[in-house]
Amino acid sequence: MSETEKVYQELNTTISAAEAQLIAVSKTHPQERIMELYELGHRDFGENRVAELVEKHEALPKDIRWHFIGHLQRNKVKAIAPFVHLIHAVDSERLLREIDKQAKAADRKISVLLQFHIAEEASKYGLDREKAGALITSLKEKPLTHTTISGVMGMATFTDDEAQVTAEFESLAEHFKWIQGTIPGQSPEFREISMGMSGDYPLALAAGSTLVRVGSLLFGQRYT
Repeated sequence: MSETEKVYQELNTTISAAEAQLIAVSKTHPQERIMELYELGHRDFGENRVAELVEKHEALPKDIRWHFIGHLQRNKVKAIAPFVHLIHAVDSERLLREIDKQAKAADRKISVLLQFHIAEEASKYGLDREKAGALITSLKEKPLTHTTISGVMGMATFTDDEAQVTAEFESLAEHFKWIQGTIPGQSPEFREISMGMSGDYPLALAAGSTLVRVGSLLFGQRYT
């Protein structure tokens, strides 16, 4: 058993036991590394650059479920709309409306997560309660037609303070509970909490994460 296979099996066992799903964050890593996990049966991979995601989608097996996990610009939505499985970081109504527009043009439904700002770092993107509430009100007035809001996403502060990270993850779980059932016509699909990465995923699982984004533990350090 290779080191990659060993780490993957251990991670997958731990995450599955918590009734969550592993998203292998393959950004900046070559296609060969993705295929290592693909051959082990893994199908969910995360990318944060549109050009790189499109290139990998075109080159790799079409049953891969691609997750876009980075900050997405509205003018880049069209490029991934025909195939993306889940967009994790929707942080504005304008972006959400553009996704809905491009999903309609691609004749498909796209699932998204609303990103909340839960960290201390101001550099991180995300909604707060007030902006999320205004977004929900707008959706009630003008519902989405080709986009499904499937849950929430957040990134904790990059710190060794586990108590702080846990509190931030718990705050995202509270945002999830608060917003659940308020999005018209989409409550059954609203079930995902995307939080936790290589350095803090055990804390995220304990706080209720359903999608864990792990990169460096699986692939090593980034290439760029």
